[in-house]
Formats: sequence, C-alpha cells, structure tokens
Amino acid sequence: MTVPAPRTRTAAVLVAIFSLVLVGLATVAGSQAQAADDGFTAGGSARQVYAVGLPPGAGVSLLDASGAVVKRQRANAQGGVLFRRIPAGQGYRVREDGTGHRSGPLTVHTNSPRQWNKKIYDQSIPTDGYGYLTTRDGTKLAYTVHPPTNPAGIAGTPLPAPPSQASPPYPTLIEYSGYGYANPESPTNGIAAVANAMGFAVVDIQMRGTGCSGGAFDFFEPLQAIDGYDIVETVARQPWVKGGKVGMFGISYGGISQLFTAALRPPHLAAISPLSTIDATATTLYPGGNLNTGFAVAWAHERQEQAQPAGTGAKGTQPYAEQRVADGDQVCTDNQALHGEAASLIGKIRKNSHYKPKVADPLDPVSFVHKINVPTFMACQFEDEQTGGHCPALVRHFTGTKKKWFTFTNGAHIDSLDPETMNRLYDFLSLYVADQAPNVNAAELRAVAPVIYQAAMGIPEDDPITLPADPVQQQPTYDAALAEFEKAPSVRVLFDNGAGTSPDGRQTAGDPYPGFEHSFTTLPVPGVKARSWYLGGGSALHTKAPARRHVVRYRSDPRLLPGTDFKGVTGTGGLWGNASQWSWDWKQRQHGTAASYVSAPLKKDVTTVGAGAVQVWVRSSTRDLDLQATISEVRKGKETFVQSGWMRGSERKLATGRNNLMKQRSSLLEPVPSMRRADVRPMPAGKFVKVVIPLYFQGHAYRSGSRIRVTISAPGGEQPIWSFAQARPRSGSSLVRIDSSRRHPSRLVLPVVPGLGTDTPAPPCPGLRNEPCRDYVRFTNR
Repeated sequence: MTVPAPRTRTAAVLVAIFSLVLVGLATVAGSQAQAADDGFTAGGSARQVYAVGLPPGAGVSLLDASGAVVKRQRANAQGGVLFRRIPAGQGYRVREDGTGHRSGPLTVHTNSPRQWNKKIYDQSIPTDGYGYLTTRDGTKLAYTVHPPTNPAGIAGTPLPAPPSQASPPYPTLIEYSGYGYANPESPTNGIAAVANAMGFAVVDIQMRGTGCSGGAFDFFEPLQAIDGYDIVETVARQPWVKGGKVGMFGISYGGISQLFTAALRPPHLAAISPLSTIDATATTLYPGGNLNTGFAVAWAHERQEQAQPAGTGAKGTQPYAEQRVADGDQVCTDNQALHGEAASLIGKIRKNSHYKPKVADPLDPVSFVHKINVPTFMACQFEDEQTGGHCPALVRHFTGTKKKWFTFTNGAHIDSLDPETMNRLYDFLSLYVADQAPNVNAAELRAVAPVIYQAAMGIPEDDPITLPADPVQQQPTYDAALAEFEKAPSVRVLFDNGAGTSPDGRQTAGDPYPGFEHSFTTLPVPGVKARSWYLGGGSALHTKAPARRHVVRYRSDPRLLPGTDFKGVTGTGGLWGNASQWSWDWKQRQHGTAASYVSAPLKKDVTTVGAGAVQVWVRSSTRDLDLQATISEVRKGKETFVQSGWMRGSERKLATGRNNLMKQRSSLLEPVPSMRRADVRPMPAGKFVKVVIPLYFQGHAYRSGSRIRVTISAPGGEQPIWSFAQARPRSGSSLVRIDSSRRHPSRLVLPVVPGLGTDTPAPPCPGLRNEPCRDYVRFTNR
C-alpha cells in the first residue's frame, strides 16, 4: 500500500489519517500493511518488507522479532524503502531511525506460491476499461480490460468487434509484462487486438514497479511470478469470464512471463501461448560468454529507465504513466513511491557474467518449464533478432504436460504471428481456453487478418496477408475440432518463410508464407544425424578430414563490423513497423579479417533441423579472443544467411553432466559451454587448442546444387541489433590461426534429417524472412 511522502509535520498528520483509511481498505483486501504512529505504512511480502510515506532520505531500519537490526537503508525521494532477500518469519518491524517510530509486526513469507491472503480474490474487475488489481501483499497493479465488443487497436489502427461475442461471459486471456500494457489508449507492444479479433476479452496488466503499478521492479524475481498467480486467480473469478478460467497470451516479454507464471500452477489457468521467447537468459545476454551490448543491454537499460518514478522528471519513464500522474490519477501517483527501489539490471549483468546456478536457474525457463502442467502453444523464430534463436532448446524440457505444440520458422521477432502460426494459435486458444469449436469466430478473424498484418508488420494495403485454409476450423463441432487438432505432432517446422504462396496464389518475396513444412514428435528430431564438413585447403569444405595439414590465418578485430541493422531501421524499433524485416544490411567481410570455407555443390537436398557446431583448432596471438561462426548457403552467385554462433576462447570448456546452464549433456550437435568462472582458461601461447562454437538452431533446406559456407571471424555484423562492444581482444587485434588436419580435424557439424527433402523451388534472393541474401563474393584464405 503506497501513500505520498509527507513534506511537513502537518502533512504527515494528514497522511497518517489517510494511511489509516488505506490500511482499513487493505485489511478488507487482506493486505498485511501496518501503519506506524507517525503515518508511514509498512508491509511484508515474499522475502521482502516495504514501507512508504516516510520522509525522503530518512534512515530506516528493519528489525527482527527480537528487535535486532536486520538491515538499514534510506528512504528514496518518494518516501519509500524496500528491503529485499529477507528470511521468512514473523515479528519484523520497520523503524524510522530519526524518530524511533515503528510499524506493527509484519510477516515475511517464502517464495512459495501457496496463498497467504485468499481474500484478495474477491475483488471486482469491470468488463471494460482501466483500473487497479490488488495482489496478496497489497500492491496495486494497473490494468486495462479490452472486451471483444470494444477491441484494442493495434499500432493505432482500430479493429472491428466479432459479432459472435456480443455479451459476456467472454473467453478471457491475460497479457502480462513490464511494457506499457495497461495503457488504456494503446498497449505498448501488446497484441490484445489480435486476441480480441479471435473473440477473447483481454486483461492487459502491468508488472509491479512499472508504469502505474505499485511496488519495485526487478527482472523476473519470484514475486513477479507470484503476482502472475494472483492475477490469474483474481481474473478467473470474475462473473464475466467464461468457464471460470483464463488463458495467457503474449509475445516476447509477454510470452516469457507466461512461463514463470505457469510454473507456479495457478489452479484456474487453462492454457498458455508464449510467443518469441527465450530459453535461458545467457543465450540472449551472453552468447558464448560475450556480452550482447546491442539488443540485450539496450533492453535492460530501457527496462531500468521505465521503472523509475513517473512525474519526477526521470528519464525514459512510460508516457502513459506520466500522463496519468499529470491528469491527477492519485493511485498511479501513490504507486510511484517504491519505483525508486528498482533493482539495477545493469549491475546484475556486470556481476553475473558467468553461470551461477543460484542466480541463473530461477531466471532461466529451461530450468523450470518441466513444472508447467497446462496445455501449451509456443512459437519461435530461428533468426529472431531480439531474443535470439535458442528457444527450441525448451522442447525437451516440457515434460509436465502432454498437450504441447511448438512452431518454429525462419523469421523476425514478430513472425510468431505469421498466418500459418496464427491459424494454429487461434485453434489452440479456442479449444483449450474458450472451450468452443474454432469455427465460431474463424470468419471474423479471417476478415480482419489483413488489417492486423498491415498494422503489425507494415505490410502494404495492396498486398493483403490472409489466413490459409485450416482443417480444424472446418470441423462443425468442438469434439471433432479437438480430435483434428490433437492429431498434429508436437513440433512443426515452417521452412522458407517468405518464399511461399498466399491462399489466393500470389507470391511476393518476403511475405510471411512458408514454402513448405514438416512435423515431428519432438526435438531433437528422432533420427537426426550429425553430419560433418571438414575445413581444408583452398578455402574448401570436405566430407572427410584432410590428409595434409592446412593452416590459415586472419586478423581478428571486433571493431570492424560492430553490428548490423535492418535497412533504414536503427535500434530496436523495427519490430512492428518494418515490412521488409527479412532484408538486412548484411556487409561483406574484408579479406584477411576472416577465414571462410565453401563445400562442393551438394548432390542432393540437405535439410537441417536443430542446433549444430563449428569445431576449430585455434591459435591466438592474444590471451583471449571472441569467435563468431556464420553458416550460409551459396547458390547461382548469391549467398543466403542461415545462422550464427559465438564463443569466447577463454570460455571454451564444455560442461559435463546436466548440472549446467542448459540442463542437458553436451553432444556433438549441442555442445554446452560450462560458463563457470572456475573453468575460464586463457588461450595457450603458441599452441593450437580446440574451441567449439555452438550454433543457434536452424530449420533450413540446402538445395541440391547449392554449396554450404562457414565463415569464422570476430563477432558482429551478422545478427541485426546484436553487437558486442566488449568482445576480445578489447583493444587492437589478434592474429588467429586455424589448423585443419587429421590430428586437428576442424569441422562444421550440422543436424541433418535423413531423407527429408523438398519439392519446392529454391527461394528468390532476397526473399526469406530474416535470412538476407547478397551477391556471393569469393573469399581466399591466407
């Protein structure tokens, strides 16, 4: 419970009276907030204690039941203070040191989702509009409800309401993140309009410590997941929610949050549909041990700025919160009191450059998705320029539910909403959340789809993107539709996205239609083979290790190609507004700055699904260096990007057993770096050493007659938005030698699915979504 900080003793008296009223209201809601005799309010939470209404800058102590000081801090400029990582227990009190005034006794709870305050579920939420939902510790979270009768707009574009959902109860979905989801005008990066078009009501809700929500922000701390549990249970009990249960829906941040919430198993959660997610923080933040100072660090900076108190002149706060404070929203204003207690994400990044299980595992979905027991639909992209292409690693860990479907494709961050995926997503939500046959709203969704793609992807109006025919939506009954849907294998891979044909026969390069698809029971694909191509002389890749020794050299300088952007798009703003996200400004490497190898023309199609690796025997003139491996397909004088991977030389040790970041054993196709500080070893002087560069996942068909290319270089210049300002060597350059011989068999290893060919033509250049194509330039190794 938050109140404004008193500026004078008279103001403090008034605040005291107001606080007592608030405490009374909190008691009705079941909060543990306690008022001290000078007016500040304190409360216990999950491993936390907070206090608000203190004089700014006041010294504050947290006392245990015996009166001993546990921690000391100073109140922030808004009169708030938050004590983190407090052991669970009873009898804690908050003391204002200057006056000696104390709060009443407080209870600190564990991070268990077991509810300690069930009365909060009696809250009433209206069917439409903006408001605040109270969590079990008394924190008020901002929300906006978008009923299907009054749908949210997308990118400022209004959408029509589906007539089949004219009155409640509505099938209902929750979008939950730290972006400006609660913005009543237009949810920031939210896709509520898409769900509305499917016939669902959407509750867009703001994470604690962001926007107009109370509390203090931290990156996916346990309390955020507990809040998610309370959100699900509160919304599900509303009389206008169909069936007394809700689903979760969202892309990126709003997708990742679903994994954390669902792992706590709220009883009235029906299903989740996370889109464009991560599998582990490190695969986006520290690929191969090299800090992603492009998207990942920029994203962290943005989250930290947006978590600062609105209405105080702080840089980068969420505009809708600034506006509500300016317009006199007292709850939003009061809720800023703890925003100044936001955790330093940049500080956490600096302190956790290596794998620490106690820190990393609670933040990494790969560590806990086995706890999820509700039906799950997930979609990710192999070349996702934001979260990265490692999401498919989650498939093997989803052991808590048998109802799970995954769609993977080449493409950008937003391609989890492509037509083929949208169809299956809609079917899933209709069947497992709405409990109705998808044919109920299929016609309305199809009618509005071109508007969605025009607004979300910037597709021109004269090139309408429409949904293909769907056999599930053609079934007349729920049972028939469910049976048809559940016939599909768990894993679906859409190949050549951007080179397919629209339902009406049009083929426009880059439009989000796949060329073909294959489905599998799981990942890794049963029967997948690790096929090797060996680095040899003459810049060639061979199917066998070379009989003679070949050593090439290049100068590694991370400053040469620090990053790549979409053409005409800078920063992270290309997510929603760039129609040609498949087109990168993909620059050529200069001779002498990389080592590149090309295979002979393939005699038949080679279709890959999964991860891979590049094993190189390296000698470096510096004690450390960062390596990037890029895989591409060369055909008819053109070169198409497929995938990249990264590895820091000093981090080269691979993990043994399953007690590692990815919770799986290293294999030829999926090497797992240890990432532990104790395993760091400098590059040996004057000696060749084996460095394995893990490749991120791919689903790509290398056509007969094409050649496979692998390029090894300093990091940067390949994945858009990602950059590596701290790449090694930090200054100057390193002379790198790569040895390939029978003794040192440097090689490319790809996940080939035997017999999996294609009868579709090779895609145009350019054409594939987020797989740029350029003129092939022959590269002669030195």
